[in-house]
Amino acid sequence: MNTSLLHSLADRSAALAVPSAMHADVWQLGERVDAWARGRGLVLGDPDTSPLGRARCERLAARLFPDAEPVRVELFARWLTWTFALDDTLDQASVSGSATAVHAVCDDLLRAIRRGQPSPGARPLESTLIELWQDTSARMSREWRRRFLGHLEEHRTGCSEQAVFRRIRQTPTPEEYPALRRRAAGPFLYDLMEPVLDVELPTRPLALPAWQALLEGTADVVTWSNDIVSYGREAVQGDVHNHVIVLAEAYGLEPAQAMRRVAERIAVLADELRDAAGALKATVARLGLSAPDRDAADRVIEVLLRAPRAHIDWLAESGRYSPPEGTSPGYYGRDGLRLDGLASLR
Repeated sequence: MNTSLLHSLADRSAALAVPSAMHADVWQLGERVDAWARGRGLVLGDPDTSPLGRARCERLAARLFPDAEPVRVELFARWLTWTFALDDTLDQASVSGSATAVHAVCDDLLRAIRRGQPSPGARPLESTLIELWQDTSARMSREWRRRFLGHLEEHRTGCSEQAVFRRIRQTPTPEEYPALRRRAAGPFLYDLMEPVLDVELPTRPLALPAWQALLEGTADVVTWSNDIVSYGREAVQGDVHNHVIVLAEAYGLEPAQAMRRVAERIAVLADELRDAAGALKATVARLGLSAPDRDAADRVIEVLLRAPRAHIDWLAESGRYSPPEGTSPGYYGRDGLRLDGLASLR
C-alpha cells in the first residue's frame, strides 16, 4: 500500500503541510504495547499475519501526543488497539450484517463496564476493556465518565446502523454518510485526549457549537483519509460504508475520480478546521474560565489540530490496511487500486 494520494494533500492544504512530530520513546512504546496485546490475547500468533498485529497503534499515539508522559501515550495506544480489536470483531461475517449481533457484542461490553468487572470466562475484548477502563477512569470525574460512556453507546448505534446498510446492500447518501461514519468510528477516543494530557475539560467549552463543529470536522478528515486507504479491502468485501464508494455510487464516478473528490474535500476541510480552531480559542478565552481550564481547552484543541496529519502519517507506516506480506498483487482484486497509481490526481 502507498499513501501518495494522501501525502499529496500537503501541496494543497497548509494545515496538512508539516509532517507530524514523533514521541521520543516510540520504539519502547511499541514493544510494551505489542507485549500487552499478546499477553492479553488480543493478538494471537505472528503479528504480521493479522490487521490488528500490523496496525502499529503506538505510532499513531506517539504522533498525536509527542510530548506527553510515555505511560499516558501507552494507555492511549492500548485503547486504540482495543478499538481496532472491537472493529475486527464487528467486521466478522457472523456479525457485520446484523444490527442485533452488533448490539449483543456491544451491550455485553457496556454491561461489564457498569458492573465494574468482566463476566466469568470473559473473552479478551471484554477483560481488556475493564482493565483499560479502570486504568483510565479512576482519575476522571463522574461527568467525564458519563460523557465517555455516552460516546461508547453512540459508537454502538453507529455500528448497528452500519450493519443495516451492509445487510440490505444499500449505500448511504453523501448527505447522511459523514454523521454515520463518525458514530461508527470510535467517538469515545476523543474523550481520551483528556486523561492522556492529564486535564479535564470544563462544561462550558464543550457546550459551544463551535467546539462540536471542530470535533466533527476533525473526525471527518480522519475517517475520510482512512476511507481512501481502506477502499481496496472494503471494495472487495462488498462493503458500502466508505466515502469513496458512497461518492462513486451517488455520482456515477470511477473509483479514481471518487478518491480525488474525497481528497479534495479533505484538503478544504483541513484548512477550514485550522481557521475554526483559532476562532474557537478566542471564544474560549472570553468565557472567563480559570487559567487551568483555559489551558486544558487549548491543549485539547492543539491535539485536534494535530490529528489529521498525524493520522495520514500513521496510515503510511501502518500495515492495518495492507495485504499480508507475501500475498499476490491481486490480493484485493481488480478494484483494490494502489494509491501510488493515483498520485497524478494531485
